[in-house]
Amino acid sequence: MVTVANTFVGVPAKEADARPPGGRWRQGYGQWLLTVDVIGVLTAVGIAQWLRFGGLPGTQVGHPTADYTIVSVIVALSWLLLLSVHRTRSPRVIGAGAEEYRRVWAATLSVFGAIAIISLLFKVEIARGYLMIALPVGLVTLIGGRYVARRVVVATRKKRGRCMTRVLVVGSPPAVRDLARSLARDATSEYQVVGACVSGPDTRDRIDIAGVGSILTYGDEANVINALAYTNADAIALSATERLDGRGIRDLSWDLEKLDVDLMVAPGVFDVAGPRLMMRPVAGLPLIHVEKPQYGGAKRFQKRAFDIVVSALILSVALPLMILIAIMVKCSSKGPVFYKSERIGLDGKPFTMIKFRTMVEGAEEILESLYPFNDSAGGVMFKMRRDPRVTRLGRFLRKHSIDELPQFINVLKRDMSIVGPRPQVSREVMTYDHHVMRRLLVRPGITGLWQVSGRSELSWEDAVRLDLFYVENWSMVADLVIMLKTVKEMVAGRGAY
Repeated sequence: MVTVANTFVGVPAKEADARPPGGRWRQGYGQWLLTVDVIGVLTAVGIAQWLRFGGLPGTQVGHPTADYTIVSVIVALSWLLLLSVHRTRSPRVIGAGAEEYRRVWAATLSVFGAIAIISLLFKVEIARGYLMIALPVGLVTLIGGRYVARRVVVATRKKRGRCMTRVLVVGSPPAVRDLARSLARDATSEYQVVGACVSGPDTRDRIDIAGVGSILTYGDEANVINALAYTNADAIALSATERLDGRGIRDLSWDLEKLDVDLMVAPGVFDVAGPRLMMRPVAGLPLIHVEKPQYGGAKRFQKRAFDIVVSALILSVALPLMILIAIMVKCSSKGPVFYKSERIGLDGKPFTMIKFRTMVEGAEEILESLYPFNDSAGGVMFKMRRDPRVTRLGRFLRKHSIDELPQFINVLKRDMSIVGPRPQVSREVMTYDHHVMRRLLVRPGITGLWQVSGRSELSWEDAVRLDLFYVENWSMVADLVIMLKTVKEMVAGRGAY
């Protein structure tokens, strides 16, 4: 939700009402992570020495444990040093995204890689069992500690509104709307828009954003420094603007450096993930290269191989459960065990999707009479919270997505993928415009961003946005992350009806 700031009245910045800047929470959070790192590293080397040699450092003189006390100290200090060298506690990466975890992984591998090289070059014998225990335990404690820290911060944001970074947006009214709307979509985001400096001849005192709120304006680009004082912003997000050229942005960055305020530049490219963006300096200018989406070649082969292996494994393991569910479906209500529905797949080709039946027989025949009760925002998809066609067993199966197990057969038949856009019926595809049709560039999935981001609670617009984001940016790493999140959503059963 956008926070409304005080009205700009044009008095000097030094007279503005000042409050403690919210963005300073990162400093305390970084110190907290340092404590997490120390505890994690000491726990790893301590457990490794205990399990390998039966004692903690310094407890058994004349035993190999005593010899490994020095090794443990060196490993621990080197580990902590590499965590600092790799800037795993940098304010730019902590608290959100995968980059923080990637840096912890890289720092840890660097430590143990260096140990292996030194052992080989200088013929230093270090017990392999000791290293094989310390490495995984350290990764689990370091990454697990950061995950817990993130959960605490997110809970603090939701309950107390703290641990936020106050942002002043500078740009044209459409750019301000787009940026504020994008930040407001994520309820766990650290960024809180507190005002805007609007470029151009626009003299309005506020910008209204549907579904978000109102943002008060504080003049144009020339009033940025005064606006900072009135809003107590910790950062400036610079979007599309008519007056600030390259030199103006440079001068603004110098002014903000004195005030210890961060400057962020929004390139105006939406729904493009980091892996497709590459910064490249050319003639002193930072140019952002946007790579083309990859739908074929080696990436598609990897995805297909992954789908086959995982689907075959899941069907083999879940076969007894599927037989039990089939018996329960058959005994609980009249009708077939499986529900078959025509869906639109890759390149617009129809296929028959298979699920366990969760509705009464003849459910499609009464669908039209239920359209007035559609709970799906946007009206394109049909979803009812209390759909009378769903059986009692069907509600349980839907809540935990168990009814979708037969769809792994569709994956083996090349109709679907494990991760992908939501499979659509033909009546929904008929409403697509040219940009929504891009959903059909990849195979629909059993799960996807739509399932781990709200499932049936999503509006049509949000479902389309998430599917298009996946199509434009999909990767094997992203698929693995979505699958892990899907397991969590299946257990919780949120947003399914």
